[in-house]
Amino acid sequence: MSLLHRNDARGRHAPSWYAHSAAPFPELPPLRGEARADVCVIGGGFTGLSTALHLAERGAQVTLVEAHRVGWGASGRNGGQVAVGQRLWQEEIERMLGPDDARAAWEIGRDAARLVRALIARHGIDCAWRDGILHPNHRRRFDGPARAHVERMRKVYGYEGLEWLEPDEMRAALDARGYHGGYRDREAGHLHPLNYARGLARAAMAAGARLHETTEALAIEDGAVRLEDGIVRAETIVVACNGYLGRLLPEAAARVLPINNFIIATEPLPPERVRAIIPGGEAVADSRFVVNYFRFSEDGRMLFGGGESYGDAFPRDIKGYVRRRMLKVLPQLADARIDFGWGGTLGITMTRLPFFAEVRPGVFNASGYSGSGVAMGTMAGQLLAEALSGDRRRFDVMARLPAPPFPGGALLRRPTLVAAMLFARLRDML
Repeated sequence: MSLLHRNDARGRHAPSWYAHSAAPFPELPPLRGEARADVCVIGGGFTGLSTALHLAERGAQVTLVEAHRVGWGASGRNGGQVAVGQRLWQEEIERMLGPDDARAAWEIGRDAARLVRALIARHGIDCAWRDGILHPNHRRRFDGPARAHVERMRKVYGYEGLEWLEPDEMRAALDARGYHGGYRDREAGHLHPLNYARGLARAAMAAGARLHETTEALAIEDGAVRLEDGIVRAETIVVACNGYLGRLLPEAAARVLPINNFIIATEPLPPERVRAIIPGGEAVADSRFVVNYFRFSEDGRMLFGGGESYGDAFPRDIKGYVRRRMLKVLPQLADARIDFGWGGTLGITMTRLPFFAEVRPGVFNASGYSGSGVAMGTMAGQLLAEALSGDRRRFDVMARLPAPPFPGGALLRRPTLVAAMLFARLRDML
């Protein structure tokens, strides 16, 4: 069964706190019959919505089709963290690309977080933005490299957003077990991702884009997208499906592997308990390879994400599965009721860097954000719009980031990944 339908009812959001608390949004009609557009966008997440918005603002006729609801996939279920830069540290990207392309990739990554803020302000999107992400180290030996990274980003890239925190300073900023030093990124932030996605959808429609929900794309043909009950004919096609590429675009699916991740939300906690755990209100993403990420919602719930699975199905007891991870770092929440538990599917690449490409003439893809899709998925839409309007410079920088095919082909790449992730988990424990 397709991942689009494996774990969720058709046209319904996951049972998340985000869906429970999101501002109302109308159901958009499916597309039936034949439609024509300059650009057909497949996927109603951050990449697709941002692409539709930025192209429509440039005067293009855009039709977007989404198999379920706007923001249904990872875009509406994630941790809500808006990171600055690329998924890897700049030191690693420099080794891959050299200094010039690495600097260009950094500027794009920094602009991505700025773009999210700008779109929220420009379109009046009510999505509970808050400043800051804390990055605590779960092993003392990581403190030295992390401190050097903070200093190098200041000296080489002029980035003043990172603030090194000694272990006692981190303990003052975060009352959690098992952490040492780390750093705060003041330019990063966090938000309500489903409300943000719906805000982008409203902005795209206001700019003239046509959006259709419960409209699954079945195949990409020459100059057309075949649907369940119709077809969209378009000179250009943008595939914005991330972890749900499936068989739609094999060239991208070979490089972008779907994995599942899970989040729980506690009951609302009293303000004094919230302030005691994260006094500054930042989000948190730790140094584990399989990251623990958490933050408080605007109504005082602890939203804690962690744990991954590599098969198609979600665990039967998501709440229990994630709660065990939470209590290892936040044991003071043992008495907190768990009100929501949900899973989602994201797309990762071998290098943890996104895959941008014109995979066939007139068929473009941006995916594989590996957990950094709020900012980078939004930015991808702007870069795609630039490229389709004749300026490919920034898109081509991202296209030069290495995202090779997973080894083992269609049959063996998932077992290969599982073995690699088990090794990474062992490394986390050492």
